Amino acid sequence: MNTLAAHTFHIPVMGLAYTIDTPIKVARFGISSVISIIEDELMEQVRRFYCEKSQQEYIEISSDDDDYRANRITAYLNLVNENVNEQMIAMRKLLFIEGNDLCKYFELLPETSALKIDYLKMLKMPDSAEKQSIQKELRSRITAGAIDVNIMSKLDKQNYSKSGEALPDEFCDAMAALRGYANSNLVSSIVFSAGYNPRLYAYIEKFNNFYPDEKGFCKKKIILKVSDFRSASIQGKFLAKRGLFVSEFRIESGLNCGGHAFPTEGFLFGPILEEFKEQRAALNEGLLKTCNDVWKEKGIITNSVFIKIIISAQGGIGTAKENEFLLDYYKIDSTGWGSPFLIVPEATNVDESTLNQLAAAVPSDYYLSHASPLGVPFNNFRPSSSETQRMNRIKKERPGSPCYKKFLSSNTEFTEKPICTASREYQHLKIKQLDEKQLAPASYKKEFDKIIEKDCLCEGLGATVMLKNNIPVIHKMTAVTICPGPNMAYFSKISTLREMVDHIYGRINILNSVKRSNLFVNELMLYVDYLKKEINNTTGESVKEIRYLQKFKAKLMEGIDYYKKLAPLIKFETEKCVMTMKEELMDIETSLINMIIPTAIS
Repeated sequence: MNTLAAHTFHIPVMGLAYTIDTPIKVARFGISSVISIIEDELMEQVRRFYCEKSQQEYIEISSDDDDYRANRITAYLNLVNENVNEQMIAMRKLLFIEGNDLCKYFELLPETSALKIDYLKMLKMPDSAEKQSIQKELRSRITAGAIDVNIMSKLDKQNYSKSGEALPDEFCDAMAALRGYANSNLVSSIVFSAGYNPRLYAYIEKFNNFYPDEKGFCKKKIILKVSDFRSASIQGKFLAKRGLFVSEFRIESGLNCGGHAFPTEGFLFGPILEEFKEQRAALNEGLLKTCNDVWKEKGIITNSVFIKIIISAQGGIGTAKENEFLLDYYKIDSTGWGSPFLIVPEATNVDESTLNQLAAAVPSDYYLSHASPLGVPFNNFRPSSSETQRMNRIKKERPGSPCYKKFLSSNTEFTEKPICTASREYQHLKIKQLDEKQLAPASYKKEFDKIIEKDCLCEGLGATVMLKNNIPVIHKMTAVTICPGPNMAYFSKISTLREMVDHIYGRINILNSVKRSNLFVNELMLYVDYLKKEINNTTGESVKEIRYLQKFKAKLMEGIDYYKKLAPLIKFETEKCVMTMKEELMDIETSLINMIIPTAIS
């Protein structure tokens, strides 16, 4: 466990808007969370909302301003930081009266927290000068949760001036977002996710706050969200050669997660965590040694003895026992709980209509789609208003969306400047091209459905915060896209913050009645289903494709063997649960053995 953190869990980034102001809602209780900083226009609108709410002066940062994108991000992050700091100052002035935020801070802490233990001892003391002294000390020990930020590394499109000229690289989306964070007064971490971007990583060198001071402290730290050890090692070394130490590797399940999914080649969550556990010390030592050599060259004098890598894990965790096992067995420092917090109005932004849909959802409402213009599998929600809007546009023979924000514009098949595959412009051109092929009806429908499945995420993932807070929606794009992970199928109760935290720590249970397997088995089943679809979609004409499927299957078999050996070591679970896990593994293994991969034709 990370001893500096008040809690053993964090709230990962969700969409563009679901956690955009989560720190303002939960940081004062010591809970860390992550803000997406890729959508500057949305952040500017939310900044205006909070300024007006608190009767502060709002000075607009116009798109006509130089470097407006980075400046908007800086201004919003500074507002969030100021808001949380003011909350902490006010909370430290409160008396210990049951029901207020000060007491709530301590009550939410895990039972193992030394701070909570001292708090509970204080409550039993009679009124005295000593008790007042201890209360003063307890107030001084409370700390806010981290206000971390996230950039999807691949969202780094070229931008243009109003006259149509290409702007320099530093004005590309991700690089401008990085600059916005670097120039903010936050002391926190930036999470890089969704791939490797050498240009973006090299740009970090330009900002001194990412380097340690004499005591080894960095004002701005780097977190990499990864799905396997190899990726962590490659990216970590790239950054270390520039003197940039990765403070945390955030391991996410390839399929049992929300948002975009990045399926590995059959590498499962448990074996990946095991590799990090075994290689953690060597990884830490190697990256730190490389950084030390660079720091000497750069003239950076620092005490690096206490610089240690943090390891966290997220994706599909659903019970306190699973949470505790990951912390205990794999020695990770924190767990990420994302999708379940979508039904906690105190913590995230979900409009009332979508919130009620989530509460009434059934497991089949959650599915892995190809809706993302990024060309990456995307977890989707069938009842969403965005999906309804997409289908209505198709019925009106007007598939696709108006494209105003263009964050996902990357296709140059028909145009010189990149356009988005979810846009009406692209889908019109692509369907016209398809019509000219004169395919058989079945083949035509298959290709047509691939085109029209792409949906606008820029608008859909941001609309909910506008609807929830009655903020005027630009362009009247109010349809909501929401992307919970498959694990959301087991959570239906609209919950308070206290209820969700109590569930995480095992003080209550808020799971619904849907039968739920262990998180490792759930992920394994997702991978088996994914492999089945891949096999069904293969033509059998490519040797490379067949070898990929064979490797995928072999890795799943290795993963099953690993879980068979792990099952007896799983603490905290009942004997019945462990036995059920073993039986499910046997059944999955049998179905996998019987899964036939076609032989390549050539």
